Amino acid sequence: MPVETVACLGSSTTAGKGQAFNWIQALEKRPQNKHYRFVNFGVGGDLAYNALERLSSVAACHPDKVVILIGGNDILASVFKNARRFFISWKRLPKDPSPEWFRENLQAIVRGLKEKTSAKIALLSLPQVGENDLGPPLHAANSATDRVQQQLNTLFHRYGEIIRDLARQENVRYIPFYELLNEQIAKSPGRTFPAFRLLPLYLDTFRYFVLRRSGDEIAKMNGWRFHVDGVHLNSRGGMILADLVQEFLND
Repeated sequence: MPVETVACLGSSTTAGKGQAFNWIQALEKRPQNKHYRFVNFGVGGDLAYNALERLSSVAACHPDKVVILIGGNDILASVFKNARRFFISWKRLPKDPSPEWFRENLQAIVRGLKEKTSAKIALLSLPQVGENDLGPPLHAANSATDRVQQQLNTLFHRYGEIIRDLARQENVRYIPFYELLNEQIAKSPGRTFPAFRLLPLYLDTFRYFVLRRSGDEIAKMNGWRFHVDGVHLNSRGGMILADLVQEFLND
C-alpha cells in the first residue's frame, strides 16, 4: 500500500508539545496507520489568520488528506482582553478577532487547499475551553465566573456552526469534535474557566519539563477531566479527537 501524507493544521492542540496531549503521535502508533505519513503543522498560539499564512507550507508537502483544527485562540482573544492584547502583539494580528474574520480566514484556507492540492479536507469543530455546560441556551448567571463560561460556551457553539456551515458549503468533511466533547461534559459538568492567565500555564510547563509530571498527572492536580489546564487536552480529551480523526482516515 502506497504511503499517503496527512497534514494536520492548527494551533497548540495540534502541535501537542509539552503537557498537551499529542493526538497525532497517538495516531502514528496505530498499526492501521502505518501507510500514513503525518506532518504536523500545529503552531502554539495560532489563530485562523496565522494558519492561513502558512498555507503554502501545507500545500508544499503534497498532502493526500488535511485535518484542520483552528479557532480556539480566536475565541480566547474575543473573550479575554488580556488574551487579545497578548495575541495581537505575539501573532501580529492586523485587527481584533471576530467570528466574521474567523470564517473569512477559514474559508480562504479551505479554498486555497482545494486550489493548490487534491487532498481530502476535514474541518473539526473546536473543543470548548472549560468544563461546565452553562449554555447555550444561556441560563441565569450566578456569578461573574459563570458569565465568562457562558460567553465561552456561546462562542464555541457559534464557531462550531460556522465550521459546519462552511464544510457543507465547500463540500469538505465535517468532524463534530465540539459536539462529542460537550456531550461528555454535559453529563458531568466540572470546572469553569474564569480567566486567561499565563502564570498557571507556565507553572504546568515547569511541572512537565522540570518535575517530570505527565499531562494527565497535571490535569488531576488542576482538577480537569478532559483538559490539562482548561484549554489544552489531556489523554482523555485527546483520544476522543484521535478516534474522530481515525474515522476520517478510514474513509
